[in-house]
Amino acid sequence: MENQRGKGLSFARRIYWPRIIGLGIGGISVFAALYPLALPGWTWALLLFHGLLWPHLAYQLSTRSAFPYQAERRNLLYDSMLGGFWAATLQFNPLPAVTILSMMAMNNVAAGGLRLFIRGSLAQGIGILASWLLFGAHFNTQISALQIYACLPMLTLYPLAVGMVCYRLAIKLSEHKRALSALSRTDSLTGLLNHGSWKDLLHIKFHKCQQRQMEACIALIDIDHFKAINDTYGHIIGDAVLRHLSNELRRNLRHDDLAGRYGGDEFCVILPRMNPQQALDVMERLRRVFSQYRHPQVPELKASLSIGLATFDPVYQEPSSWLDAADQALYQAKNTGRNRIASNDGPLRVSRTQMA
Repeated sequence: MENQRGKGLSFARRIYWPRIIGLGIGGISVFAALYPLALPGWTWALLLFHGLLWPHLAYQLSTRSAFPYQAERRNLLYDSMLGGFWAATLQFNPLPAVTILSMMAMNNVAAGGLRLFIRGSLAQGIGILASWLLFGAHFNTQISALQIYACLPMLTLYPLAVGMVCYRLAIKLSEHKRALSALSRTDSLTGLLNHGSWKDLLHIKFHKCQQRQMEACIALIDIDHFKAINDTYGHIIGDAVLRHLSNELRRNLRHDDLAGRYGGDEFCVILPRMNPQQALDVMERLRRVFSQYRHPQVPELKASLSIGLATFDPVYQEPSSWLDAADQALYQAKNTGRNRIASNDGPLRVSRTQMA
């Protein structure tokens, strides 16, 4: 409910200034066409109200409504009805009448698509009938120079105002789209790539290594005995350990290294343009730094990492083979005491590097 109200208020704010501009300069066009006609005084009072006061009243009606979006759509229908009324009252003088009716139609299409356009057209028809009942049906095809000049601001300034609103809306939608795209690719707890996004990038990097014969390594990282940390200290402390590892990954990796949360307490890293020794040095630095972590509320907590490294090998036919090599290396690190790095230098050759 609150979210819908917020969207409705945003909708009302977007329409507020274009309505002020449109009705203000539109009133000039109507005045120039009505001036030669003998009309009662209340007609001029209505024109002043519609052109100068109604935009502010409409905004207040929308923002104070429990349902601002629906209220603003009603206001647009009132605009259309009065637009039809003025078009008929100025005896369908071609230039001002077409200007008013087309601008009202543009408003409705921009704000609500075909459905609001149809409803707006019906509202214009009601306004036309009201004018005919009051003043009779008349048609005047004579256009004076004054009327032409009076319509120019409406034909130039108002489309510019609507265009600016649409441009700002497009920018905002683009920003929201980028934000949603980023959210869909990242893990909410750590801010790193999520499992699916990292696997997609692994495929890209794998094929790039094949095509360019480029060196690269991948690392699978596991927090030792993480379940015991959760069981002993609780999930809040466990989450803090996960966030700390993600922060250390950001601090210790290069800008173009790709780190992700593979699942649970397991993390993954793609290290492009890096040979096995360089990758080993980076992961060893990470392992040593992480082992020094102490949580301020539970200083007795100690955490360590087991890491499996795999170097790209042209023998691999699929990215899954490369990943499986890293997984085998991680399995070796965990099975030989944990808190160490194991490296797989090829699809069949497994070596182990134990760190003190």
